[in-house]
Amino acid sequence: MSKVTRRTLDNGLTVILKEVHSAPVVSWWVAYKVGSRNEPTGKTGISHWVEHMMFKGTEQFPAGVMDREIDRAGGQWNAFTSMDYTMYYETLPADKIDIAMRSEADRMINATFDPDETESERTVILSERQGAENRPMFWLQEEVRGAAFRVHGYHHEILGDETDLRSMTRDDLYNHYRTHYSPSNAIAVGVGAFDTDEMMAKIEEYYGQIPAQASPDLFVRQEPPQQGERRVTVERPGKTAFYEICHRVPPATHDDWAKLEILDNIFTGSSGASDNKTSWLYQSLVKTEIAASVGGGINPTIDPYLYSIIVTLREGRTVEEAESAVLKEIERLQTDGITETELKKAQKQAKAAFAYSTESVTEQAYWLARSFILGEDDWFDNYVDRLSAVTLDDIKDVANRYLVPKNRVVGILNPTDPEMEAVS
Repeated sequence: MSKVTRRTLDNGLTVILKEVHSAPVVSWWVAYKVGSRNEPTGKTGISHWVEHMMFKGTEQFPAGVMDREIDRAGGQWNAFTSMDYTMYYETLPADKIDIAMRSEADRMINATFDPDETESERTVILSERQGAENRPMFWLQEEVRGAAFRVHGYHHEILGDETDLRSMTRDDLYNHYRTHYSPSNAIAVGVGAFDTDEMMAKIEEYYGQIPAQASPDLFVRQEPPQQGERRVTVERPGKTAFYEICHRVPPATHDDWAKLEILDNIFTGSSGASDNKTSWLYQSLVKTEIAASVGGGINPTIDPYLYSIIVTLREGRTVEEAESAVLKEIERLQTDGITETELKKAQKQAKAAFAYSTESVTEQAYWLARSFILGEDDWFDNYVDRLSAVTLDDIKDVANRYLVPKNRVVGILNPTDPEMEAVS
C-alpha cells in the first residue's frame, strides 16, 4: 500500500499526498467543508451556485483558460456539490499538474463574481432545477427528504428551492464564498506520480501565501428524534407509480454503517454487483412481476441520513402490493436473519465494488478527500476491514434496530395522466 502523507500548512490548509507511480498521472483535488447541509432557508442551493461561479474565472485565469489548457494536455477537470461538501479536481499528466495547482489556489481567494455573470448563471441554475423537475423521482425524493428532515439541512435538494434561486443576490453568493472558501475550511489532496517532498514544496509556494482565516461557524441544525412513521404522497403526470421506503440510519463514522451497507447488498444488491437478481427484494418484487425494478442505497454522510429502497411498479400493480412485499422481507430479515453463504457473498461483492471504484488516482484522491470531510482520515483505508468484520448477528441486530416503523419515512408517487408520461 502506498504511503499517505498528511500535513497542515500554517494557514490551516490540510494537505494529503499519496504517491502512486503506476502511470505518469496526478490527480489534484481541493475540497471545502460546505454543502447543502449548511444552507439556511432563504439560501438553499447557494453552495451549488457558488460552485458554478468558480468556473467564471479570475484576473489571473480568465474564463476559458483552464478549459483550453486542460484540453491541450489531455486531462480532465470538474467539480460537484453534495450535501456535505463542494469539491474541485483536475487529473493531468504529471508534468502538467502545476497549472491546476496554481489555478485552484488562485480561485480559492480571487474569484470575481461579476454581477452580469451572476445573473446569467441564475438562468442556468433555474434551468437545471426545472430540468430535474421533469423526472418523477426528483419530485418524490424531494418530498421524502422534506418529510424526513424538518430542521436539518438535509431537508432540501442540493439544487435548492426555486424561490431562493430567484431571490438570492450576487452579494449573497460572494459572502458565502468568502466565508467558506478558506484554507482552514479546505483540504488539498494529491495522488499520483510525484515526489512527496517536491510536491509539498510546490504546495507551500502556491497555497502557503494564502492568508489564514478563522474556520467558519458552519450552519448546522440538529434534527430532533422522529416520533413515528411519516408518509407523503405525490401526484405527477405519467403512467408509472413509484414507492420509496426510507429508514433513518447513522452517519458514515458510526460502527453500524458498514453493517447496514452489507444489509443493503443482501436486500437490494445495490453495492455494485453486476446485477441484483439474487437479492431478496428482486426475488420478492421483480420476479413476481409486482415491480419493474427495485434498488436501494445508503450514503456515507457526516450526519445521520436515510437508507432508501425505491420500487418502480409494473403497470396494473399497486403500491399496496409493493409495500406488503417489502415489509414481509423486512420482517423475515429481522426474525430469521441471513445465512453464512449470503453474508460471505455480500461482503465479497461489496469489497469488489469498492476496489473497482478506487482503481484510478482520481478516485483514490476523491476518497481521501471524502474521508477527511466525514471526519475520519482513515475512513477510506479502513473501509474493507469494516465490511469484513460484519457478522450474521450484526445484520439481524441492525435490521431490528433501524428498520422499524418509528424510524420510517414512506413516499408514494401516483401517476395522474397516462397520456402525459414524464421523463423517467
